Amino acid sequence: MRKSRFTEAQIVAILKELDAGRPAKDLARRHGVHANTIRLWKDRYGGLETSDLVRLKQLEDEGHRKDRIIARLSLEVDAMKELVEKNGWGPRSAKKR
Repeated sequence: MRKSRFTEAQIVAILKELDAGRPAKDLARRHGVHANTIRLWKDRYGGLETSDLVRLKQLEDEGHRKDRIIARLSLEVDAMKELVEKNGWGPRSAKKR
């Protein structure tokens, strides 16, 4: 995903100007973006404050970190299962004679 040249705080400030009554075309021209970009920002960040965005970013990072941990642990469990099956270290009822 391409990194925006605007921070979330800057986007919120632009959207506050939009809510104050400035036309989207004027804002777009002044900040060097397309009017559709401002519409997309409004869909995504509309009604949020800067503190809300910071918290949202923290939650997203935490979710990504948990996903990586779960993936790593799943790989470890699968490797252990393969090792047990390969070496016959499982329960006696599961062993073939």
